[in-house]
Amino acid sequence: MREGRGFKLLRVVVVLALAAFVALPLYVMISSSLKPLQDVQGDFSWWPTHLTVSPFLDMWKTVPLGRYFVNSIIVATIATIFSLIIAIFASYAVSRYRFRGRGAFTTAILSTQMFPGVLFLLPLFMIFSNINTAIGVQLVGTRGGLVLTYLTFSLPFSIWMLSGYFNGIPRELDDAAKVDGCGPLAALFRVVLPAARPGVVAVAIYAFMTSWGEVLFASVMTTDANRTLAVGLRLYSTQTAVYWNQIMAASLAVSVPVVIAFLLLQRSFVAGLTAGAVK
Repeated sequence: MREGRGFKLLRVVVVLALAAFVALPLYVMISSSLKPLQDVQGDFSWWPTHLTVSPFLDMWKTVPLGRYFVNSIIVATIATIFSLIIAIFASYAVSRYRFRGRGAFTTAILSTQMFPGVLFLLPLFMIFSNINTAIGVQLVGTRGGLVLTYLTFSLPFSIWMLSGYFNGIPRELDDAAKVDGCGPLAALFRVVLPAARPGVVAVAIYAFMTSWGEVLFASVMTTDANRTLAVGLRLYSTQTAVYWNQIMAASLAVSVPVVIAFLLLQRSFVAGLTAGAVK
């Protein structure tokens, strides 16, 4: 059906409005990060009257942002690796094998997505505290405890998404690999995983972004020594002042690793999401 001029004009207006809705907060963040503190605290202005890069230098001194960067990279990377490894094996088993409890397992995975994450905060805290009391393993206030926490809500979605993607890969590929002498693991790593690379990349990015920007669990499960970036941004607000320009500059710095990862892997990420949505 041919589109009329009115429809084309309406489409352009809607697209421009959506683009402005997304771009305006980013512009305010960038412009505020280039203003002196007194300009940010005064009346709001769209255009900076005095440009300065001092917020990008001072943000490392006001709070230990470098240490928080290291903590976030360690926690997000380890959580992503474990989430990916466990999700690959679990998804492959759900997709390729029929075993007792398979239906209950997939239903349990899907049902976890119906509850908000905040409901799991107190139970996890109590479980970790009891583990420390029973066997002396400290989880609350450690990076390991935070990694375990992130696995509880990144794994269900990762397994569900990857199993859907594996279902779309013909089983004949597995059979052909086994005819050539491959065992189940060799068929998984040599045949299935290369074919499912977009889905694996999408799951990896999802797990990393989930761990990188999470605030609630990180604010409870960490101490000053292992605090992550998302929680550390709050420290720019003190009882005597709020360093808005440094908060904006630090927020831009926090976004850089995720933006770089997304730009490098955007094709595989989009392909994995769209394929996983229909398979």
